Amino acid sequence: MSKLIHSMIRVLDEERSVKFYDVAFGLAVADRYPFDGFTLVYLRNEENDVELELTINHDRSEPYTHGDGYGHLAVTVQDLDAEHSRFETAGLSPQPIKEFFRDEKLMARFFFVQDPDGYKIEVLQHHGRYV
Repeated sequence: MSKLIHSMIRVLDEERSVKFYDVAFGLAVADRYPFDGFTLVYLRNEENDVELELTINHDRSEPYTHGDGYGHLAVTVQDLDAEHSRFETAGLSPQPIKEFFRDEKLMARFFFVQDPDGYKIEVLQHHGRYV
C-alpha cells in the first residue's frame, strides 16, 4: 500500500507563493530546506496529511511553462460561497462559481483560482465524492 505525501510545483518567488497559499488555503510552511542552487518549501495545514512542495530554483528568472499535461490541484471547502467572497476580498481573482451535473444531479460546485505562477487550483464545495 502507498500513501500520497506531496505534490511539487516550481515557483519563481518563494515569498509571493508562500503568501498566496497562506491567504488562499491556510497552508503554512512546515519545513524549508535551502540547498546550493535551489530551495524546497513544504506547505500544509491541520486539515491535511498531504503537503504541497514548492521548489525554487535560484538561477531561474523566467516564468515556468506548464506544458499541455498539467491540469490543476483541487481542495474542498465547507462553504464555497463564503470562500469565493473571501478570495474576492483578498484580491485573489477567483473565477465565477460553476455547477457540474451528471444524470441531472449536482455532481460538483466549484471555482478556479490561479496562483502567482499560473497554476490552477479548483476549489470545490464539500459534496458527494468531494468531501
